[in-house]
Amino acid sequence: EPVQGEGGVNVPPEGYLSGLRAICDQHHWLLILDEIQSGMCRTGKWFANQHEDALPDVMPLAKGLANGVPIGACLARGEAATTFGPGNHGSTFGGNPLACAAALATIGALEKTGASANAARQGQRILDGLRANLTSQNGVVDIRGKGLMIGVELERDCRELIARALSRGLLINVTHEKIIRILPPLIISDAEADQIVAGVTALVTEFFKSA
Repeated sequence: EPVQGEGGVNVPPEGYLSGLRAICDQHHWLLILDEIQSGMCRTGKWFANQHEDALPDVMPLAKGLANGVPIGACLARGEAATTFGPGNHGSTFGGNPLACAAALATIGALEKTGASANAARQGQRILDGLRANLTSQNGVVDIRGKGLMIGVELERDCRELIARALSRGLLINVTHEKIIRILPPLIISDAEADQIVAGVTALVTEFFKSA
């Protein structure tokens, strides 16, 4: 994954992906980048690998590709594209007419609304706000992200915050027991971004005060 999702919103250092590309080219290996969670404008680019010169040979897509309609796709180029022939590889939701129509409509909407630019801008707004409010908070290990793929790592198990947040109208997830994962809609507004910052700040601050 160019940005690990379930792994805790881990963003690789600059040059990591392009370095992988160079190593694969040197040894004639395929570079396979899983963009199922990080693709479709989520990180501020159509695909997270576009933040660097790291064009993959194989790229799986799903989830955001059809905006919630179940779909799976596997893109390949060059020699990798000749490996499979028609009927060699399938997907439960991959090629049916409804899923494909939903994917085409989603791509059109993302282009029309400038979703990648909004994800980059609003993601930075949320990151800046959370860092300003929580960097000095005891118990906060790290605040990281790329576009609208954001993680706040705490020093201890914080899974209870999922229910607390939901009761306040805030939808978050916790992965690896102590990393708050925030994946807002790509159409999020300034006011909604600020609401996330205020809501997560309050949750985290109260969490450590009650410890």
